[in-house]
Amino acid sequence: MKGYVTLTAPPAKRRWKGVAVAVVLALVVFSMLVTLAFLLGLHNRLPYGYGSGDRAPSESGFRSFDHLDVVGGEEQQISEGEEARITNLVERFGHALDVTEDLTTQPEATPKSASKDTASYSEDLPSPQVELKKQPSKKAGNNEVSKKNPAQGSSRDETGKPCQVEFGSYCLWSSEHKEVMKDTTVKRVKDQLFVARAYYPSVAKLKHQEKLSREMKQNIQEHERMLSEAISDADLPPLVEKRIQKMDQTIAKAKASVSDCNNVDKKLRQILDLTEDEAHFHMKQSAFLYHLGIHTMPKSLHCLSMRLTVEYFKSPSLDREQSHGHKFENPNLHHYVIFSKNILAVSVAINSTVMNSAESGNIVFHIVTDRQNFFALKLWCARSSFKKAAIHIINIEDLDLEQPIELASEEFRVSIHASDQPSSLQMKTEYMSVFSPAHFLLPRIFKNLKKVVVLDDDVVVQRDLSPLWKLDMEGKVNGAVQFCRVRLGHLKSYLTDQNYDSNTCAWVSGLNVVNLDKWRELDVTGTYQQLLQNMKNTSSDSGRTTALPASLLAFQGLIYGLDDSWVLSGLGHDYTLTRDSIKHAGVLHYNGNMKPWLELGIPKYKKNWKNFLTKDERFMDQCNVNP
Repeated sequence: MKGYVTLTAPPAKRRWKGVAVAVVLALVVFSMLVTLAFLLGLHNRLPYGYGSGDRAPSESGFRSFDHLDVVGGEEQQISEGEEARITNLVERFGHALDVTEDLTTQPEATPKSASKDTASYSEDLPSPQVELKKQPSKKAGNNEVSKKNPAQGSSRDETGKPCQVEFGSYCLWSSEHKEVMKDTTVKRVKDQLFVARAYYPSVAKLKHQEKLSREMKQNIQEHERMLSEAISDADLPPLVEKRIQKMDQTIAKAKASVSDCNNVDKKLRQILDLTEDEAHFHMKQSAFLYHLGIHTMPKSLHCLSMRLTVEYFKSPSLDREQSHGHKFENPNLHHYVIFSKNILAVSVAINSTVMNSAESGNIVFHIVTDRQNFFALKLWCARSSFKKAAIHIINIEDLDLEQPIELASEEFRVSIHASDQPSSLQMKTEYMSVFSPAHFLLPRIFKNLKKVVVLDDDVVVQRDLSPLWKLDMEGKVNGAVQFCRVRLGHLKSYLTDQNYDSNTCAWVSGLNVVNLDKWRELDVTGTYQQLLQNMKNTSSDSGRTTALPASLLAFQGLIYGLDDSWVLSGLGHDYTLTRDSIKHAGVLHYNGNMKPWLELGIPKYKKNWKNFLTKDERFMDQCNVNP
């Protein structure tokens, strides 16, 4: 027995000793693999600020990081959206989260066996540096496509979403006016502050690290103070480089001291989540301010109207209407009607029409406006030279209407399915303008006229319009350009309980030849009011929403289609119009949000509008009117 024990005991001890060594080495290798996986962004998908035992991301309301899983040595494919988001994060915070530096272990403390295993494992992993190099060329390609044809949805905002889907034409305008800022140093300071805030809570909890904690807190406060006063590099103080170096040293000490990576990971996620929420809020706010800006009269135009009104009462003798009064009701002359409250827009529409007319002596313009701009327009037209054309200013409030109505044409942005399949998710957006309720007062306002041409105030005339008065409209009421990209069938949700042909093309305002005699005979105004009332009773939509289908149905079967060469629409929203099409169009219609008198107007189309703007007007200089 003793001999047996003596012979077998030593091997057993050596075997257990070998097993212990193997376990230790395995734990070391495992810890290195976990650290490397975390640094390369391959950790499990967890909701921000929660551990694996907490609620799932869908339940918690937080969005998790996108990641790439590696199973059996093969890479699983990820979607383009996830790839773009991962690359975006690497670009934004890559140099701040240095993947070559270990957060928990020092290089000299790494066992040789562990380093070999780690190297062999990392060879199978995708390299983030490779994706980082490929991404700029990919973005450059997108930018080239967007410049060629931004209206086709290839233009994207900073989040990668198509412009027309997310924020409409504002995205295109912001890309057009984007300025290159020299803010490289500012971004570097922000990245340092981002990382320092992530490490500070963990450093503050460490014992015997009070000095490092105070140093980090002081550096964070200095960086916050610099960023509170700086947007570009020129705004930073002279000592910014020294503070950056000091922060780098502090962050390096924090990385060497912190051993619990989970706290740093959670803090980074929380900060990133807050930053993305703030960025999304600012994007929504900028979109709101954009829409507010396009629907609000600029301060300079309001100033111009007020100054002209005051000046009118100082010099009422400048009124030119007295010498042209006999022309206002003469049915043998060419009568043009413009509904507007915008002095500059009216001036350009009149100027362009008169300057391209073969004979201006037989032209009469009737400007229908409100009481606030009535006297201002009278003085403006009296001070301006429109050759021999007569100008008649009408205050619509003198008609004793029951309630105020909108003067300018109603504009709508219609989103319809890109295909005939109702289930298709692809949508296309079309911009339309139709008559407002004020236009249906034409027979009441001009009782002695037989025919008028209605112009919107956002048009520029480039051709003599006298041939329009020789048109045989074949018994139709409204001569308009038809817009077959939108048909009545596309608006069926607004046309309940109405009889209509779903294949009938919509028509647009801008340039319209109106047969007033036929209008009165068929009582188009009564038909419109009846349609409007029926739609209001059967629908919860607002009155403005029902104005589009009511206006279209009122002229159903009464539209005389003008040749498309007469009007080119879209200069207020479409960036893709060619110079050749603009040059050969009879009338340019700036329908859309980006009007030429606004700062948000499309720059390459503004020249055609400015060519007919009144020059050397002292009231424009005093009000700083500079479209």
